[in-house]
Amino acid sequence: MSTIHTKTLEDLEFPAVLQHIASRCNTELGKVKAAEIVPATNQEEVLDKLGQTSEYLSSFSNENRIPNHGFDNIDKELQLLRIENTILEILGFRKLGNLCTTVNDHKKFLKKFKTYYPLLFATSEKVPVNTEIPNHINGVIDRFGEVKDKASETLWQVRRQINTVKGKISQSFNAALSKYQGAEFLDDIRESVVENRRVLAVKAMYRKKIKGTVMGSSKTGSIVYIEPELTLAHSRELNNLEFDEKEEVQRILKELTDLIRPHAALLGSFQEYLAHIDITAAKAKYAHEINAIKPSISEDKTMFLRDAYHPLLFLSNTLEGKKTWPQTINLHPENRIIVISGPNAGGKSITLKTIGLLQVMVQSGLLIPVHERSTMCLFDKILTDIGDNQSIENHLSTYSYRLKNMNQFLRKCNAKTLFLIDEFGTGSDPELGGALAETFLEVFYEREAYGVITTHYSNLKLLANELPHATNANMVFNAKTLEPTYQLVLGQAGSSFTFEVAQKNGIPYSLVNRAKKKIERGKVRFDATIAKLQKERSKMTQTGNRLQEEESKAREEAIRLEKLNTKVKSKLENYQELYDHNQRMIYLGDKVNTAAQRYFQDNKKRPLISELLRIVETENSKRKRKSAKEVKVQRQKKAAVEQEVQKEVKVIREKKKIAKKKAEVQKKNKPRPVFKIGDRVRMIDGKAIGSIDKLEKNKAVVNYGLFTTNVSVDQLELVTPKK
Repeated sequence: MSTIHTKTLEDLEFPAVLQHIASRCNTELGKVKAAEIVPATNQEEVLDKLGQTSEYLSSFSNENRIPNHGFDNIDKELQLLRIENTILEILGFRKLGNLCTTVNDHKKFLKKFKTYYPLLFATSEKVPVNTEIPNHINGVIDRFGEVKDKASETLWQVRRQINTVKGKISQSFNAALSKYQGAEFLDDIRESVVENRRVLAVKAMYRKKIKGTVMGSSKTGSIVYIEPELTLAHSRELNNLEFDEKEEVQRILKELTDLIRPHAALLGSFQEYLAHIDITAAKAKYAHEINAIKPSISEDKTMFLRDAYHPLLFLSNTLEGKKTWPQTINLHPENRIIVISGPNAGGKSITLKTIGLLQVMVQSGLLIPVHERSTMCLFDKILTDIGDNQSIENHLSTYSYRLKNMNQFLRKCNAKTLFLIDEFGTGSDPELGGALAETFLEVFYEREAYGVITTHYSNLKLLANELPHATNANMVFNAKTLEPTYQLVLGQAGSSFTFEVAQKNGIPYSLVNRAKKKIERGKVRFDATIAKLQKERSKMTQTGNRLQEEESKAREEAIRLEKLNTKVKSKLENYQELYDHNQRMIYLGDKVNTAAQRYFQDNKKRPLISELLRIVETENSKRKRKSAKEVKVQRQKKAAVEQEVQKEVKVIREKKKIAKKKAEVQKKNKPRPVFKIGDRVRMIDGKAIGSIDKLEKNKAVVNYGLFTTNVSVDQLELVTPKK
């Protein structure tokens, strides 16, 4: 049970957040329960709810999407199950069956992916698997919502008889229809349906010539609707059978209801589980829209909100295309109380509400829009005094109400309390009210409570400066434009800029000057000093930001140049290695070519093989000197260079293709040589030279010494003719 008062939740606009959650629920029960969410103080419970919401949020960005959890409310069915001798409707049975199936699907999915969703899996394990209920229901009711013929032997027999009788009715009616149609007793429409029965549309003048029961007539009276006598007996029999069918269906449904009745509590737990999943899914959807995350939860009472957004303001501004300013604030045992000062409309109240609302959201299991390195802690009580709380019903003024509220604070405040007070001390004489507020603040401090207050009172600013575990903060205000920047700065009190804002709003300087003379000179100087310090801080912040930007740019440029230099060096090394490799390949090619030339001249295979083996062994001995790692690095470098070279080679090849096409055109224009056996030839695209051993049907067998090949004479060019 929450110990946080409803008035506090209303002050922080928490019900508005719950409305957003409820609107994202898929089920009516989920919407109702979402509106009833209250903050918890038990850390284990809070961490479990936050963890489940975070897990569901993660399912939006991975392939293992959690299955549908929709269901129809079964409260009415559960109420009937608790009453003896009641019978559920077919729609109710289908609701129960779908509910069980949905729970079973969820349990099966979460068991399969429990490493992804451990907390959701643990929650699903609290409800058992039940296939008995859906099996019973599916055995009786089909997917169209009808009781199956084979739900019982009696029902099957009755429905068979019904089908037989319906056939007899159709047969007898068609016979009567043919008979009287031939006699021209029927109207053009021939037949109609009255009270779900087929009837003959008889002309009024022939009504007495047809045996049967009159079922009605047309509006003009020209047509009389008669059920033929032959059909009437079968219709009565059909009515009796349909009554028997209805009775049997009711008996079957009662039997099915009695089978399910003992499981009423289990079905209730299934509905509760799916409602919980629905709320968790709605929390995850809301978190996705406001860019919320799960902060770390501290046990040593540390609250560090970094780049925190007010969720309602963030959503509203996003829809309107406006910028929302984040705030950063830090509360810990060495800095328990923060006193925020600064001009009106500077963002003090929204900062206060942001802190309180995010705290309440976390304790309700909701993710919050903060930086991922943010830290939160839990409080047993959250006390708020925000806005104009004038009580008309109790005839209390604003100040009287605030004093009554302060009395409640004094009674409840302790080390596990977070208090948030807007415009602390206002509503009475500034000096007297300020003194009383100062006393209240001292009591809160002595009780080691945590809190944030906003104020314009100088004595509270001074007190915050004197207390070791309290600090001042201010909302930064641009002194030149007199516009708020909505940025919170810790460590220094802020000026109210009273006279400056008055001048900006058109108050004559002479009146402002007279007002300055009416107050103590020291007070004006104190406020002016604060304002001056704020201006200096603003300038220093701007200068620091500019220097950081310049430093960042210089660092980026240095990194870019270093990368470029490394890349150039790497390319040069790669090109050198590629050049060396190609030179070695040319050298080896020359050796092989020399060996081939020698073989061609003396036709001795043994010296050729010996020479080739010697070349291979020489190369392998060089390879053994290199380690496997060096070979791998060399391959990678070679691959990188080859990629670069391939791009350039591609261009060269394109040029060669064009040149080749031109050469082919020229060759076509040249007369084709007449080849003879013994001519020395080579392939058009090749370098190896061979001699023609045989010519047959536009084909030539070319001997290259080590091997022969069969090619078309169109692919050969003459090197030297046979002498």
